[in-house]
Amino acid sequence: MTAVTEVPARGGAVAAWVGIGTGIVVLAGVLAAIASISQLPAQGLLDPEAAGTNGARAVATILEEQGVDVTVVRGAEQLERQLGDGGDTTLVITDTSPLADADLSDLLDAAEDVVLVDPWTRDIRLAFGGDLAGIGDGTVDPGCDLPDARRAGAATIGTGFDVPSTADRCYPVGDGFGVVAEDRGDGRLVAVDGTAVMINERLATAGNAALALNLLGRHDSLVWYVPDYGDSDEFAPPPSFAELTPPWVTPVMVLLLLSGVAAAVWRGRRLGPLVAENLPVTVRAGETTAGRARLYARSGDATHAADQLRIGALRRMARLLGLGPAASALEIADAVAGRLGADRAVIRGILITDPSPTDRDLVDLADRVRSLENAVTRAVRPERNLP
Repeated sequence: MTAVTEVPARGGAVAAWVGIGTGIVVLAGVLAAIASISQLPAQGLLDPEAAGTNGARAVATILEEQGVDVTVVRGAEQLERQLGDGGDTTLVITDTSPLADADLSDLLDAAEDVVLVDPWTRDIRLAFGGDLAGIGDGTVDPGCDLPDARRAGAATIGTGFDVPSTADRCYPVGDGFGVVAEDRGDGRLVAVDGTAVMINERLATAGNAALALNLLGRHDSLVWYVPDYGDSDEFAPPPSFAELTPPWVTPVMVLLLLSGVAAAVWRGRRLGPLVAENLPVTVRAGETTAGRARLYARSGDATHAADQLRIGALRRMARLLGLGPAASALEIADAVAGRLGADRAVIRGILITDPSPTDRDLVDLADRVRSLENAVTRAVRPERNLP
């Protein structure tokens, strides 16, 4: 007898490590997405296309109805193309948080009029050399000579700005002013807390609408810039691994990788075909038969043992009678009955149907099957003198 030596499969371990690595990558991506979302400003705030309470669609629509060409720009590349034509244009900047200081400084000189509608401390410092100061509460009178503010009258003011006296300062709030404007030749630079004046929810309050239209509608063309987070330096492509390491690191890593591959080829297990191995012990057929008989006796299943006796006898008698391997048990039994001139029912009972639930019945059946098989052998091969 021979046995087959199988090489143990390692696919399960590899799949487990691949699953762990994939899970770590997915978890890192989810955490990065959550971290970036937590840094986003309120969606739609002062957006000229947002119709919600915090959007600015109402003021943009009124400006268009008064003949001002309002263009909404999202992203630095689109803004550069829009302002490249020159001309008298008002540039409205909604949120400057994604922009670097240098980029914001360039934008302050990019158009005739520039209006910061939601300025931060950094914006006031770069634009006016000032700072934030105070928070308004309620309606405030202009208190200045700026024509846009005097025509609008009282308005609701939010954050105040503390800037040098060279700028027009209107709507006093605490130690600062709610609207500041600085002339720059043919244009001007304006800062106003649009969240208190220009959003849809507050535009109809006091003189907010008039103030917003006066500040934004000085020219026939208005570009409303909503910075995209792709404009930020924080989203620039990170330096490559080669840029972060000394020049000698890459050759060393390549050498180590090649050494590892060579070691794997040298010491790794060869996965070849299955190898047949001869066993040193030869088991005699008689011992196999006796061992199987003992197993049948230990199980106490006389019916199963009888079936095995009948199956073996049917196969041997089918070969004696010249029947093919496709012949059924009934066909073999009928052929035996026809050859011996015996009753079909009796032959079928011996070879197929008679029960043998006990050991005594099994012994009787074995004798009858052996006698029947001897009779068929004598009928087919009379030269054999069987008892």
